[in-house]
Amino acid sequence: MREVAFYDNAEDDLLKFAVVACRYRGKWVFCKHRERDTWEIPGGHRESGENIEATARRELYEETGAARFRLSPVCVYGAKEESGGETFGMLYFAEVQEFFALPDFEMERIGFFDAPPEALTYPDIQPALLKKAEETFRPGE
Repeated sequence: MREVAFYDNAEDDLLKFAVVACRYRGKWVFCKHRERDTWEIPGGHRESGENIEATARRELYEETGAARFRLSPVCVYGAKEESGGETFGMLYFAEVQEFFALPDFEMERIGFFDAPPEALTYPDIQPALLKKAEETFRPGE
């Protein structure tokens, strides 16, 4: 099981991922990859030359079709690797007001949930990220 740690900040070049815990009309938004039977929080790898907020905005659009949203940083997170290393990312929270059609990338569909679905792509990481986002941004705030 991989452990997740939270940090106030980190060197920008260490941030390899952006993950966006998001809500729409009081529900959590998850996406389902075309090649998996599990659900995941929108997010992904940072591209070369991209700032981490741009990564979050791009990934949220590509994986959900979010058209209008308010994006707020939560914190830096680290996922401990089995090898002993740690991979860092930036966790964001978004309140989505409107979606476009889902872009034709790797996601098959999005779903809206009151609580995280049981079948998660990263079950040892995603619940901790959602909990941290929810503690920081209470529904309706």
